Amino acid sequence: MPSCPGNGSSARNMRIFYDFDHLAAIPNPVVTTGSFDGVHVGHKAIINRINKTAREIQGESVLITFHPHPRKVLFPETAGKDLFLINSQREKIELLSKAGLQNLIIVTFTPEFAHISSIDFIRNILVAKLHARKIVIGFNHQFGYNREGNFDFLRELGSYYHFDVEEIPEQDIHNETVSSTLIRKSIQEGRIQRANAYLDHHYMIMGKLSAGSSELRERQLNTMRIDIEEECKLVPPDGVYAVRIEVEQNSHKGILNIKNSRYGDDRCKEDIVIEIFPFDSADIFTGKDATVYFSKYIRQELEFSGTDELKNQLEKDKFLVEDLIY
Repeated sequence: MPSCPGNGSSARNMRIFYDFDHLAAIPNPVVTTGSFDGVHVGHKAIINRINKTAREIQGESVLITFHPHPRKVLFPETAGKDLFLINSQREKIELLSKAGLQNLIIVTFTPEFAHISSIDFIRNILVAKLHARKIVIGFNHQFGYNREGNFDFLRELGSYYHFDVEEIPEQDIHNETVSSTLIRKSIQEGRIQRANAYLDHHYMIMGKLSAGSSELRERQLNTMRIDIEEECKLVPPDGVYAVRIEVEQNSHKGILNIKNSRYGDDRCKEDIVIEIFPFDSADIFTGKDATVYFSKYIRQELEFSGTDELKNQLEKDKFLVEDLIY
């Protein structure tokens, strides 16, 4: 798992905290809470709303999120066992910062935290620790022990503790309700363009680059591999994808090949091979951090009898992806 910044550190202009006891002063907090896996179009609607409200009351936006994912802790042998997440924690931090969030509180989710009742969460955390001025939640959001807290409960408590409450309506794309579950399904099926539409950004993988396969190097192809940072990171199915690779603030178009992206008990991140071939650079970026943005599934993996056949196929792939909007 990647190392994390300490309390009060920042990603760009977003401050990050890892508990409620070492918070910096946050003026007139406008607060929301949730896992926000994917930071999809629905999540962005909530962030936009809390940012707008915060500006109106000279306050700041706040998201309380959780790591690991609550399902991993509450249902480790059932619903959480085969749950793969759209984002690693580092990716989620990057996306939330880009979305304009001002303050991120990442709570270590434990069985003990899960047993906090909704009224104690409101009274002891949202009011006593954060001094929330307004709480904004997504459609049909529930929280607290046994998910007993909801919009009506928040509104009732708000009148007593003097904070406002707002519920954001469902966000629809192509007449389907956007959810992290729906996006995960699209990615697992290799339907990258559909997933990107739901996300309102390109599905990404962040990680460190290592040397590509010796077989391809022998064929004079400068490829690299990107390492998966977290065991539960969602990876698309085997095949070849059009991608954009960002390394050291430079962007390169290319293709990416995934092998062994199995799901279930037999899946291990060490088995997954993600090989990248940038079309417009002969540089080798081994050891550097990179972000890969997925644009489109191109084809299944093929076997080649020789170097010429492989290079001919790569030229066909290049022709397909050159005109894509990245």
